[in-house]
Amino acid sequence: MARPKANQPIDLSVTHELSVGLIERLTCPPNMPKAFLRDKDITGLRVRVTANGAKSFVYEAKLDGRAISRTLGSFPLLSIDEAKDRARTLAKMVKTDKVDPRELERQQQIVRAADRVAEAAKVEADKVASLTVGEVWTDYIEKRRPFWGALHYRDHIDKAKAGGMPSGRRGGGKQLTTPGPLAALMPLALKDLDQNTIETWAAEEGRTRPSSARLAWRLLTVFLTWCGEQPKYAALLPTKNPAKTNKSREALGKAGVKKDVLQRGQLKAWFAAVQQIQNPTISACLQVLLLTGARLNEILTMRWEDVNTQWKGISINDKVEGGREIPLTGYVEKLIATLPRRNDYVFASVRTLAMNQKNILRRDRKSVARGKAAPTGAVMETSATGHISEPNTPHARACRAAGLDGLTLHGLRRSFKSLTEWQEVPVGVVAQIMGHKPSATAEKHYTNRPLELLALHHEKIEAWILAQAGIKFDAKAAPGTLRVVAT
Repeated sequence: MARPKANQPIDLSVTHELSVGLIERLTCPPNMPKAFLRDKDITGLRVRVTANGAKSFVYEAKLDGRAISRTLGSFPLLSIDEAKDRARTLAKMVKTDKVDPRELERQQQIVRAADRVAEAAKVEADKVASLTVGEVWTDYIEKRRPFWGALHYRDHIDKAKAGGMPSGRRGGGKQLTTPGPLAALMPLALKDLDQNTIETWAAEEGRTRPSSARLAWRLLTVFLTWCGEQPKYAALLPTKNPAKTNKSREALGKAGVKKDVLQRGQLKAWFAAVQQIQNPTISACLQVLLLTGARLNEILTMRWEDVNTQWKGISINDKVEGGREIPLTGYVEKLIATLPRRNDYVFASVRTLAMNQKNILRRDRKSVARGKAAPTGAVMETSATGHISEPNTPHARACRAAGLDGLTLHGLRRSFKSLTEWQEVPVGVVAQIMGHKPSATAEKHYTNRPLELLALHHEKIEAWILAQAGIKFDAKAAPGTLRVVAT
């Protein structure tokens, strides 16, 4: 038989013995989108050619009256023998097993998708299982931070800090910071934070720093409760919160009742010692703490805009209620009026930096602390926060000099509350000034004392405290003029 010419048309109405040459000659008839060349050996195997010349092997059949068409692969990437093998497999599936290959492929896709999901879930589970307490702790405080106050957030940072950093405290030298009570737990995997681990931790911390450890334990307990409510972490922890055990509570002990308060007869010695503090800002701050009963951070963060000399009021950034108004009493106003305006804060902190003379930095700081002018060629820079830090050290020195060892800064707040008993001031008035939550329904829902009424009682309290301290103060005298200090 003569070899057909390359341009000789192929009769597509009959079956053919497939060959490479035959398929290469295959073209799509004019005005048709596609055409099929049928195989002589395997029923259903065809070569499809499109109008643009693309060629592919396909298998076509019918199952339960429905047409089935599957593309096997493109020519010449798929050989004729490979196409025939795939066609035979499909023919057996359709004609013998009566299975629709499309449905089988869908099921296989579902299985493969499920396998991918399961594999991804396993990878994620392994990743979560390897999370440390510190990593989850970071996630926890960032998500809860919008619902916390600044001090509560700082507690979470401080109790978990790793330590080992330069102290930064004045006179600290080369000392490094101490790790927080929770630092030992932070590197552990969350899944390993079981009851026995926490009880061992509580026993160790309870021997060295029980007060700090008790707060850390409370923070840890709430943290683990939160973890148990998160689907991502719940599976890593036991059903019962592992921190809530009697053994942990007993190891940390009970907090003692704080009794560091100034007695009536100690006021004179305390005021005399505090007024001798060389830094006038710290001296004024300590006196304001006692005379207002406010919390330390409420006083430290007080801004000039919070002091209303016209209506004699101070806006306090209350950690509980968000804000409260207390009276600006005469002596407190006098103390504030004598302070220079260095920045936005009433109790501003500054440091003196000599230009190009780092060696005299300490001398300059002492000069400023004593109320002297900054040395020539020096500039004033505010501290990181802009206000003084907790004046524990100068207060402790003053108390030691006055024979009042053990009186803490928060003890001044307790002292204010205790000293008001001498004047029989209504409990609700004292609570409103100090920012305590009302303890009775009538106080909470029915009593609303204006600033003027609070001032009547507060001025009375201040006058009595000053009298006991032997301080002569004319409440009617105008306070000193506020001074603006260039920084």
